[in-house]
Amino acid sequence: MSNSPYETYETYETYEPHEAYEPCDPYEPYETYAPAYADPVYGGFDAPSADLHSAETLGNGTPGAPGARADTYRPAYETRALPGLPRQSPGGPDEPAGSRAAARAGSHRKAARRRKARSTERPDSSMRRLLPQALVVAFLAGGTTAFVAKDKAVELNVDGETRTLHTFADDVTELLAEEGVEIGAHDVVAPGPGTELTSGDEIAVHYARPVRLTLDGHRRQVWTTARTVAGALRQLGVRQEGAYVSTSRSRRIGREGLALDVRTERTVTVMADGRARTVRTNAATVREAVEEAGITLRGQDTTSVPQGSFPRDGQTVTVLRITGGKEVREEAIPFQVRRTEDPELFRGTEVVERAGEPGLRRITYSLRTVNGVRQKPRRIGAEVVREPRAQLVRVGTKPRPASVQGADHLDWQGLAACESGGRPDAVDPSGTYGGLYQFDTRTWQALGGTGRPQDAPAAEQTYRAKKLYVRRGAGPWPHCGGRLRG
Repeated sequence: MSNSPYETYETYETYEPHEAYEPCDPYEPYETYAPAYADPVYGGFDAPSADLHSAETLGNGTPGAPGARADTYRPAYETRALPGLPRQSPGGPDEPAGSRAAARAGSHRKAARRRKARSTERPDSSMRRLLPQALVVAFLAGGTTAFVAKDKAVELNVDGETRTLHTFADDVTELLAEEGVEIGAHDVVAPGPGTELTSGDEIAVHYARPVRLTLDGHRRQVWTTARTVAGALRQLGVRQEGAYVSTSRSRRIGREGLALDVRTERTVTVMADGRARTVRTNAATVREAVEEAGITLRGQDTTSVPQGSFPRDGQTVTVLRITGGKEVREEAIPFQVRRTEDPELFRGTEVVERAGEPGLRRITYSLRTVNGVRQKPRRIGAEVVREPRAQLVRVGTKPRPASVQGADHLDWQGLAACESGGRPDAVDPSGTYGGLYQFDTRTWQALGGTGRPQDAPAAEQTYRAKKLYVRRGAGPWPHCGGRLRG
């Protein structure tokens, strides 16, 4: 037996499948998987191989099924001559030596023609086989590219807490919704909601905090995104140098906010005792600013503006040195006059039934001297010592008589001029007689008069005088009676 490595391949040369058994699979696995080492020189594996496990087994030297080729297998010792022996042909001892090589070359030519015919008859078979695979690869590649393009790496800072996220959100609003970050009306988002996102963006959310700010006496509520008192003051533009702040500047402000009292430093000028003093202060009241200026208020001393008011920048405050005391004065309280109608009295006649009496009131006044100048007394209290008593007056409603028979022709005007100078309220020095005609009270009342004659109207006095003349003549007027006759 020969040791040549190619001898075993020669034994498979005659098993090349017949054209009738050529596979019809469009994917042609035989051609695809033909061994790379099949060589037409050595034969055996250059043609598509059939499934050796399912192929029909043929007996050696026995005819096969119709159309099958004859078995041409020959052992190596039959085809190669041993040393010293003549070489035998594959057909037998009598076959020429060159016929074997010719048969092998013809077999290779047939296999080449079959491969060429298959490639000519179905040129798109490879394309049909590769197209689905290419579509799947393209789809996966496109999906991966879209996935990578949609995914964004962004940095989200929520009220000072920073984290890096991977998100498919298209804009800031979607990102905040994904992360459950709720935004209020006063909160600040940068960049603003709706801004398109790209990988590498930085989004900051600053929550707003309510601050009940009292700044230099003015109270208001403001919102700030700062997280400390100092940051809030800077954000609100409050001048902090020399200012009073009701809490620590480093104090953190929670979401619930806080109350903050701030008094900035101001310039105040204080005028006192003829001198002017200017101070820089953050005092809460004018009194505190005056004390910081080194001025002491004593007794009734006060300032030109309320001491509890807030001192303003550039304000001038004058200190008023006050001395003084109190003074009590008595004043009369006028009485009222009450009138009632009396049908017994002639019309136009009024009679005082009870004289009025004034009351008495004590009033307390404050006397002040301000910076050496005496001020007008100021009433600070009053007390009633005695209540006034009303005066009662009767008013006549009786019609007056037209005349007195026997006396109307006399000169009553001349008599009145002689007795009283023509004055209805005249009273003699002794106080006994009064009126135009100097009646005494008893005579007056006897004639129907009431009260005092000097309090009655002139017409009534003349009427009563005529009645007296009718009764007694001119005797009641011994000195002036002669005037009645002219």
